[in-house]
Amino acid sequence: MIYKEFEQIMSAPRMQRYLNSCNGDSRKAMMLYRINLRLSQELFTVISCFEIAFRNAIDKVYANSFGNNWLRDSVLLNGFFSGNNCRTTASIIKTKLNEISTDYAHQKLLTKMDFGFWRYLFAQPQFAAGGHILLRAFPAKPRSTPSIQYNHTFVFNQLKNLNDIRNRVAHHEPICFLNGQPIKSTIYARQHYGYILQLFQWMQIDESALLYGIDHVHTICNQIDAL
Repeated sequence: MIYKEFEQIMSAPRMQRYLNSCNGDSRKAMMLYRINLRLSQELFTVISCFEIAFRNAIDKVYANSFGNNWLRDSVLLNGFFSGNNCRTTASIIKTKLNEISTDYAHQKLLTKMDFGFWRYLFAQPQFAAGGHILLRAFPAKPRSTPSIQYNHTFVFNQLKNLNDIRNRVAHHEPICFLNGQPIKSTIYARQHYGYILQLFQWMQIDESALLYGIDHVHTICNQIDAL
């Protein structure tokens, strides 16, 4: 496909950053666009694996303390999310419960919750409501130091980084540029990929074994750098 046809399909404004970052070389601009899509696919696969592992780790912690139906029970009268400080969280859970109605199953309710929901369980009100125990989901987390507090707020912020790149990929935004500028760079993708691997390690998950054969993030980043 010639560039003009490609640009007509994808739109000139969308392609302008790619063209600028490749110094006007339209062939390289199309190639960068396609490689960015491959990088997005790879990262989304890794993030999806993390999201499932992360959700299951949270489920295990709370099930051990509050029972196997903890998520449903958390919004019942005197449930730990029933207080005023967790109104939004409780509202989300109740909405999802209504969606599955009489077909309730704990695992089905778990899968209804998105990444943002699980992230906000580490926000101060939700973390406190859950009894300050949720960091048990990360048994290999480093000890805090005078300069870095590896507490629930630190985890919350790390999860925000993952949520941000997840949303960029889901909304078809490029992840191959430097801080939104028309400058080709894999710093953003590599940095956020590193956050994911770090959190896997904190959960005592062998990420290399888990992602074997489906993780080519560094390889594709290298292709972008060499373009």
